[in-house]
Amino acid sequence: MPSSPTVSPTTPPTVWLARGRHAGSTTGEVVRWRLQRLKDDGDIDDFHELPEADSAGETVFEARWRVDEDVTVRARLTLASDAGPAGQDWLLAAEAERPWDPRWPSPAEMFWPQEPDADWDHDAATGLRLRDLNPLPEDDKDVRRVLRDAARDPWSIHVLVHEAMTTDRRGRVPLAGMLPASLRHRVVEHRAAPQQLRVVNWALRDTGVQVPRGGAVVLPGSPAPAGYDEADFSVRTVFLDGSEPTELIHAVTRFAALERPLPEGADDAVTALREQWRLLTLEEELARERALVAMYAEALEAMTKSRDLYRQAAEQAHEALAAYREAADGPELPRPASEASAGSPLRQLTRTFGRLKDSALGLRPRPETVPQDSSGDSTESPEQSTKAD
Repeated sequence: MPSSPTVSPTTPPTVWLARGRHAGSTTGEVVRWRLQRLKDDGDIDDFHELPEADSAGETVFEARWRVDEDVTVRARLTLASDAGPAGQDWLLAAEAERPWDPRWPSPAEMFWPQEPDADWDHDAATGLRLRDLNPLPEDDKDVRRVLRDAARDPWSIHVLVHEAMTTDRRGRVPLAGMLPASLRHRVVEHRAAPQQLRVVNWALRDTGVQVPRGGAVVLPGSPAPAGYDEADFSVRTVFLDGSEPTELIHAVTRFAALERPLPEGADDAVTALREQWRLLTLEEELARERALVAMYAEALEAMTKSRDLYRQAAEQAHEALAAYREAADGPELPRPASEASAGSPLRQLTRTFGRLKDSALGLRPRPETVPQDSSGDSTESPEQSTKAD
């Protein structure tokens, strides 16, 4: 019988997730410098770096700040333990006290410098830049590889734009800078040259989407989010003249708002953010200590009850043993086989002693009674009188 498919948990509405790659060699130092600068300027409340012994070889930073004046955001950045030839992967999970607003600042902005030449904003799946536009390779084989990796990526939002004609400087403005702040570091923009339309749509045939000539499409990712429809996330025409592509921005924003399954590794990141958080305020530390005291009190109460139950059971066992010793001279009655496996060993012993006690008492000899008449004299039969004479 085929098993039912496993339902993947979806991203909570309060959570913001991103993954990328830092191409430099001083990743930890870059993050420390950025966080310290923002703390000194008052842009974040505080930050903390976990000790190596508590991070399983990874480098973990925590930071806390506020949006809309009174909404607290907690974020946790994890740097991979090993840096490969392409750089060091990072994973960032943030959670707010209420559903995430795309107009809030991007959590990536709190951990990473925002200079254009910074090395942290590379997409982990394709290696392309998150804050820039990325022309597709000229070789058809490389085009298929890039789009295949983009179509399978569940972390970033990949947008493919086809240029109907060769663009000038005004048409080379990245889409990221026009998006709501929280989306700027989650979108990868691909640009297809005018002559690449056929090879692009051929490479996308397995995804079920096509890019219109001179238009754009938001790729569904894998797995596609619930409610994704190519018609809703395709734009027929994108004017690459420096003007704001309003329709395309709306399509990307709607796609980001869809309920999406948690990517691989994101569930652990969210769990660590919620359950292993170390950057506590004084009030949070007090609440945590109170919760620990309550937990220990419940455990102590349970142990006390268990001790009392064992003590009661021991007393019953001693009583049964004493009864057994009193009836030691009586014959031992065999136990029914059905009772041999019933209950705990202690209860079996107690029941056995009880049965033995009852049996011993029942087997003791009873004195014979002589019937008497109403006058109090004993009555004898004729035979007894004759024998007496």
